[in-house]
Amino acid sequence: MSYLTTPAGPAPAATGTGPLGIGAPGFAHPLLAPTEWAELLRLARGLTQDRGAAGGAPRGAAGRAPRGAAGAPVAGGTAGESPPGVLPPLHWAVLNVARGPGSRPDPYCLPAAAQLRDAGVRLLGHLDVRHGSRPLGELTDDARRFLEWYKADGFWLDRCPTDRTGVSGMRRLSEVLRALTDGGYLVGDHGVPPHPDYVTTADQLVTFRGPWSAYRRSRAPEWTAGHPPERFCHLVHGLPRAHLEEALDIAREQRAGTVCFTDRTDREGDAWESLPGHWDAFVSHIGPGVSE
Repeated sequence: MSYLTTPAGPAPAATGTGPLGIGAPGFAHPLLAPTEWAELLRLARGLTQDRGAAGGAPRGAAGRAPRGAAGAPVAGGTAGESPPGVLPPLHWAVLNVARGPGSRPDPYCLPAAAQLRDAGVRLLGHLDVRHGSRPLGELTDDARRFLEWYKADGFWLDRCPTDRTGVSGMRRLSEVLRALTDGGYLVGDHGVPPHPDYVTTADQLVTFRGPWSAYRRSRAPEWTAGHPPERFCHLVHGLPRAHLEEALDIAREQRAGTVCFTDRTDREGDAWESLPGHWDAFVSHIGPGVSE
């Protein structure tokens, strides 16, 4: 599988015009993780918070770009860090009620989803593709529930296949989902660089999902150089705070436009259910105007 490797040599320079942004691949249920969902809403509204101030009142705000637009460069601030009062764009947030939409509308997820959407965030419903083995009818039914109950803007396609044999099935699924959503946004979570033909099956591909120990040695496949950074996302767990800037440099070199980094250890996919211990540092290191 030659598309998984890149010959030794300098990484291609990033050519995307938008800044790095944050993706939220699946905080726990809002009843179990109210702080996490509140932080997403704060980030979406462009608020910085003085945690030492009485009552935790916001101390600054920045206007948000319309949904899906890249943030404009902002002057000021330390290199590699957001200027004071400016937060990076939240590209999307995944809603996973119960490995999907659940059997009925959830009274806690309904307001959480509505608030994020009102703040201009793409809300993606979680659909488990099961490496291409799940019937199209089941996925379509779950998609309709997400759209009817939570007004999803698109879908997070979990556990996508990676080899060429799965491309046709994923193309068919994406056609159906885009028809249901009138062109809704799709993120395919492959976890590793898939066959390049998958680039036609989603708006964004997760081409790395794994531990920091593997990420720091990773290389982007050559075919990704032909696409803008907003087509790719990297998810890294087990990342110590001291290596945040190094990890961001890797993301930029490998042309990832969306990232989520956590110091949590992954156990059966739960690394993303709670806020990283270095959440504030992570957010402050990704800001409009600092992407190369």
